[in-house]
Amino acid sequence: MILHKDGGILDQLAALIGDWDGTLQRRYCHLSNASALLSECLEDINWVGFYLVDDSGQKLVLGPFQGKVACTDIPFSRGVCGLCARTAKSVRVDDVHAFADHIACDSASRSELVVPLLDAKGRVVGVLDVDSPKLGRFTSMDQEFLEGAAAVISRLLYS
Repeated sequence: MILHKDGGILDQLAALIGDWDGTLQRRYCHLSNASALLSECLEDINWVGFYLVDDSGQKLVLGPFQGKVACTDIPFSRGVCGLCARTAKSVRVDDVHAFADHIACDSASRSELVVPLLDAKGRVVGVLDVDSPKLGRFTSMDQEFLEGAAAVISRLLYS
């Protein structure tokens, strides 16, 4: 279950992002704050952050995050993040060690939830990735919440 410290976390996220001036630097600023806010509001996680589609459209590149050092490049053809980017669908994995193509950036991670960031035309522009050291950490409610967070971020930064 997700910890909502003050409630209305999606409203807080929208207010935190506010107006975007269109610059790449400002987008990274907002994604950095979004990852910090989510890190503070989610229980039992060891990593939360963003991977963004590179110019080739075939690879994800590490964006702003909270947690240990992370993998920098993930092809669409590999891992949980790659599957999410390839299908434009959320992917929830209860046991990453049982996921055949899992990319282990942190051996302590046991479960993972990845949701897509979509532009106004429905194209994947990145993913929101959350890892936990607990098996089966993420529920359908967590997925719904993080899909809502991704929708807020997508609407404000990629529309």
